[in-house]
Amino acid sequence: MSAVPFVHLHVHTHYSLLDGATRIQALIDRAKQYDMPAVAITDHGNMFGAIDLYRTAVKAGIKPIIGCETYLTAGDRRAKEPGRSSDAEGHSRGGPYHQLLLAMNLEGYKNLTRLSTIGYTEGFYRKPRIDKEVLREFSAGLICTSTCLSGEIPKALLNKDRKAAEELAKTYLEIFGPDRFFIELQDHGLSEQRMINPELVDLAKKLGVATIATNDVHYLEHDDVEAHDVLCCINTGKLLTDTDRFKFDSDQFYFKSPEEMAALFPDYPEAIANTLLVADMCELEIDLSKRHAPVFRVPEAMKVDLDVKKGEAEDAALLRKKVYEGAADRYETITDELRERIDYELEVITSKGFASYFLIVWDCVNYAREHGIPVGARGSGCSSVVAHCLYISSPDPIRYGLYFERFMDPDRDEMPDIDLDICQNGRADLIEYVREKYQHVAQIITFGTLKAKAAIKDVARVMGLGFEEANKLTKLIPNELKMTLDKALSQEPELRKRYEEDELVHKIIDVARRLEGVARNAGIHAAGVVVADEPLVNLIPLYKAADQSTVVTQFDGPTVEAVGLLKMDFLGLRTLTILERARQLAERSAGKPVNIEHLDLTDKKVFDLFARGDTKGIFQFESGGMRDVIMRMKPNRIEDLIAANALFRPGPMEYIPEYIARKHGAKWDTPHPIMTEVLEETYGIMVYQEQVSRLVNRLGGIELKAAFRLAKAISK
Repeated sequence: MSAVPFVHLHVHTHYSLLDGATRIQALIDRAKQYDMPAVAITDHGNMFGAIDLYRTAVKAGIKPIIGCETYLTAGDRRAKEPGRSSDAEGHSRGGPYHQLLLAMNLEGYKNLTRLSTIGYTEGFYRKPRIDKEVLREFSAGLICTSTCLSGEIPKALLNKDRKAAEELAKTYLEIFGPDRFFIELQDHGLSEQRMINPELVDLAKKLGVATIATNDVHYLEHDDVEAHDVLCCINTGKLLTDTDRFKFDSDQFYFKSPEEMAALFPDYPEAIANTLLVADMCELEIDLSKRHAPVFRVPEAMKVDLDVKKGEAEDAALLRKKVYEGAADRYETITDELRERIDYELEVITSKGFASYFLIVWDCVNYAREHGIPVGARGSGCSSVVAHCLYISSPDPIRYGLYFERFMDPDRDEMPDIDLDICQNGRADLIEYVREKYQHVAQIITFGTLKAKAAIKDVARVMGLGFEEANKLTKLIPNELKMTLDKALSQEPELRKRYEEDELVHKIIDVARRLEGVARNAGIHAAGVVVADEPLVNLIPLYKAADQSTVVTQFDGPTVEAVGLLKMDFLGLRTLTILERARQLAERSAGKPVNIEHLDLTDKKVFDLFARGDTKGIFQFESGGMRDVIMRMKPNRIEDLIAANALFRPGPMEYIPEYIARKHGAKWDTPHPIMTEVLEETYGIMVYQEQVSRLVNRLGGIELKAAFRLAKAISK
């Protein structure tokens, strides 16, 4: 450990949107560099990054302290207060006060979750506000501090109202007790802080309360101060040259070393030492192995004739029944091979406790079909025969050689993930059905980040570069996945030239590099919906945007799954809306029903249309590049269209000319007869993960579940 024992307890990450500029991994790395045993996250009003910090810190051997700097209104949280406002950092101008809270344990974490949720769902007025009523109700397991200059007690002292400050401190003391209430000292070189710190210390002594020293971290390094200033301008829509813009009054809001913190408070060494006391008090353990998937409650009507085997749950018995009913409808005969595949999948699904999940997806799809809403699964879920028999997915996994292991690894307890495409016109109706039936449902938050182009565009505007010039600069960044500014500088000579020769461009890119990857805004995921087995607020914090009535999770999709919740993807797809309209028109023209599930996949007229490139408006086949491919390919079987779709993406695209040549007669061979057999459909070219898995399985004798892990690793 450092010679000076100290822990940062007041830290804003980039999830304090457009106010904090600290990335979580970098934060943990710096805490480790300083030999700090713990580090806190205390973002403004939210817990967006709580689990990210928790997992990253635990992995690094550092204790995570989950907190939140809430907004506290002196009145009723539900009352709107016209005329009151806060600046970009949230400092009060007569508006809500800042209130720092830290979770000591799981009870405290759950109470913090509730308070943050209440702030957004009940108290939102410009900021997500709580009041003392709910603070008192959900105070158990929480540590409270007097907070920064925008806290109630410091505000009273700044107003030279010592009596009010003392009464407020007594209120917090009464709510939290002497062990869980601390007087917080800060020194960013601000005259106001140096003026009230002695009074805060005196107040602490008078009331028998301990002090702690914090630094209100908003960025990682001292050199980040300019980038953070630019971030605040992005937030407020100002330019750096604007004289009336909001800016921090000091350049000291960075993640200081223990030695720097001790040097700031030479007269109050106990305030430094007490940060370890607080860290020791925080012993939060979050069980991320527990799942909270909802249970499909079998209706009484469905229990009639339900054959529940000994030791079998009702949902598992119903799933088995529905699957075999669907199999009898989907297949001409239930062969031994089909029965073996169904039983194998059902065994994996039920042994992992996912029978209810499949029934819920079946229920959703069934509702959609009954109400004329086109719906269908895509992705790895189509590899499941169970999903096919439940009419969740259309492609027959047996016919197309799709392996269940691609969808679910029998050796892992990962949540299954069936992505549903839904007609745009019916998506809202289906989500409402899910809300009403399963109750504990919310849509999922998503975070827009300052990726390379966005970072340049925002920073250029703030630093005064004209729109046209900024546009030219942005266009120099290659349009590639996971493109970074460093990669762009190494790949694009013109960008490097401008960086080296133009002083303003040099500065813009340097600042943008510091802000690249920082969260910019929160939105609602286009498809993600979470369904739980109990009220969501018991499990995760919830969020509601100022201009939205929809309640969403404060955790993004991967985090929702990490805490054991069931995420379902309901993606509104315009293509399905178009297909349904086309089906209706075809039905009217033909004068008879048209079933898309039973179209003739060998119709020569259709393949001729593709070969001519007449595919504008056809999903996945309408781009100029794809039309060129199929015109050269001259597809005459459904397998060609599937291969074209799989090959037309970065990486596999280089094999397209060879595929076309071999299709039209070019000779090909492989080093082994098994390879020839496995790759015959694609003329000796490995196109699909299934082919890789099959080859590894048959050539190397490696079981399929391991072979699929290898195939996935290769694909990444």
